[in-house]
Amino acid sequence: MRYIKDLRPGMQISEVYLVKSRQSAVTKNGKNYENVTLQDKTGTVDAKVWDPENPGINDFDAMDYVFVTGEIVQFQGRNQLNIRRARVAGEDEYQQDDYFPTSEYDPEAMYQKLLKYVDGVEKEPLCRLLNSFFRDPDFSTEFKKHSAAKTIHHGFIGGLLQHTLSVVQFCDFLAGQYPILKKDLLITAAMLHDIGKLKELSPFPHNDYTDEGQLLGHIVIGYGMVKEHIQQIPDFPKTLEAELEHCILSHHGELEYGSPKKPALAEAMALSIADNADAKLESLAEALDRVAPGNLQWQGFNRLFDSNIRRTSSEG
Repeated sequence: MRYIKDLRPGMQISEVYLVKSRQSAVTKNGKNYENVTLQDKTGTVDAKVWDPENPGINDFDAMDYVFVTGEIVQFQGRNQLNIRRARVAGEDEYQQDDYFPTSEYDPEAMYQKLLKYVDGVEKEPLCRLLNSFFRDPDFSTEFKKHSAAKTIHHGFIGGLLQHTLSVVQFCDFLAGQYPILKKDLLITAAMLHDIGKLKELSPFPHNDYTDEGQLLGHIVIGYGMVKEHIQQIPDFPKTLEAELEHCILSHHGELEYGSPKKPALAEAMALSIADNADAKLESLAEALDRVAPGNLQWQGFNRLFDSNIRRTSSEG
């Protein structure tokens, strides 16, 4: 199989890909065309059907496996597949495991690292709370497979686990650097900060926003999940509960980024910093992963970073 990460301008493609989305559009000149996003386990590629009336373009929908023929071109620094022919693929023409992006790290190994952090939390109410989540078999199975986003960062199987572990490790480092931080509270908040994504996003193959996710968002959903579990723990300290919930509600840092509250505690600020750092660095890594090794060309303005980006030279 020719994976999306290996596509280069000028390549002629005849391959099966998973259709992530398909939308009709109109050019400035009033001509109909279609925007299609194709996916395999290595990423996605923007595709265009410039002539939807072409008899070689058969009916297909989002989440279909489609055999496409076309050419890779470069548009605004990114690969684009111009589709000439397309049809729904037969079941014997593809293997599903080739089409869902997956963390490069072993999920069991990552999860065991998280459990060690659970065991390291000394405050009994917080430790009991973490165990009520992370040692629940159904929760752990779902958590290991879920993504952390639809598209922006960690949007792959195991992405939520990878992101959570990274944020926890960053917070562990920060707690060792700054005595002002209460480590048990910070680690607990880091482990629970994104659990709402289990309900905000549907599992693969769709990996899309649920109704609950659209209406509430993962921050509010996660807050509710934590509160529900705390209610099952007798004599959980009220002040500690409020401080933990504040960390979760404020972890995006700014109101315009979806946080109902801005960080008011040292632990909330540290969590916000760690979450933002991991999200941005992973997003940058994913963006540059689509650039050929050794390509030091500027990639054009990136909205997420509000900047033009490129790979670092080998001399860096």
